[in-house]
Amino acid sequence: MDLKEIMAVNLRRRRHELQMTQEELAERAGLSARYVGAIERGDVSASVTVLGQIAE
Repeated sequence: MDLKEIMAVNLRRRRHELQMTQEELAERAGLSARYVGAIERGDVSASVTVLGQIAE
């Protein structure tokens, strides 16, 4: 499993733990739901800046 896949699994798991939809997470992080979905599928790599936005 590469880093992108690890981030995808961890993001999805944490979002589910918080009982949030992709749309809710995206809105709180200032991102599009489509982009959050792409990160969770491992289609794209999130930058450190984006990961920071999600973490907040």
